[in-house]
Amino acid sequence: MTTDRYKAAGVDLDAAARAKQRIRTAVTSTQTPLTIGGFGAFGGMVRLPADVDRPALVMSTDGVGTKVLVASRAAVHDTVGEDLLNHSVNDILVHGARPLAFLDYIAGSQLEIDTIAALVEGVARGCRAHDMALVGGETAQMPDVYRPGHYDLAGTIVGVVSETAALHGDAVEPGDVLVGYASTGLHTNGYTLARQIVFEEMRLKIGDEMPDVGTTVEAALLAVHRSYWRVIQPVLDRVHALAHITGGGIPGNLGRPLPQGCGAKVERSAWPVPPLFRVLQQAGRVDEGEMFRVFNMGIGMIAVAPQSAADELRACADGFGVETWVIGEIVAGAGVELFD
Repeated sequence: MTTDRYKAAGVDLDAAARAKQRIRTAVTSTQTPLTIGGFGAFGGMVRLPADVDRPALVMSTDGVGTKVLVASRAAVHDTVGEDLLNHSVNDILVHGARPLAFLDYIAGSQLEIDTIAALVEGVARGCRAHDMALVGGETAQMPDVYRPGHYDLAGTIVGVVSETAALHGDAVEPGDVLVGYASTGLHTNGYTLARQIVFEEMRLKIGDEMPDVGTTVEAALLAVHRSYWRVIQPVLDRVHALAHITGGGIPGNLGRPLPQGCGAKVERSAWPVPPLFRVLQQAGRVDEGEMFRVFNMGIGMIAVAPQSAADELRACADGFGVETWVIGEIVAGAGVELFD
């Protein structure tokens, strides 16, 4: 009687076991003083930090979308792992939360050991940069769901914030200014359209030069999603609200933390839109309004703060080498208006 039926069906348990050692090394490298337990448990545990008064857990789940298809074209998989971690950190930062722990989820078909390990190693690298623990995860081989070699990557982050310091947007008021923080590129959104333009309409290959950008297609499209934790954490007490500019762009995200009676006016000419976005717009013949709904257009995070705090926020960001611009203001009303 054969013992390889599961492998023949598309799931190689021996390969999974071989990948586990590299994963163990990556996971254990992220352990912090708050970590409880070791590698291989059914669940991950962390202590709540003792220095947080009235601690509230903040949790978020997300993925990196079809950026994984660009990673597969380039055979570079660790950077999307770091993308996932940084994106998730930003999602809880908008509530003022400090990251504590992360869990990743990789699902695919006939994945190589090096691919799985690289994904986890990228996540672990991001965890170490934020002094947080990778406490667990799951790798699922699903040959009837994914094409061979294809995968999806997602994860869940757990953070903590004092109830007294949590950002809910309730302090926002007309007269507050909008400080925009530079993105490092597309981050993790708009890749379905970007891939169509670059690979189908422009007919570029992953190693080709990206016109007018000064890098290869690989470098332009796999630039790591920036984390804003180190940049904003020192001045969180000066911020009234934060908006992570992800899917939906500025119009779809800036309005989320604004209280009733407050709207936002954003001046599109207040910052230089990076060349990559203009190349995509022109090559794909994409309307300006749609560009701002699909892509971040060079702004990865927006802080809403009193006008008196703007210089302090910008000086802090400058100290970390991150460009910022005052890109608008809060007004009485509702919604997000973009103007030239």
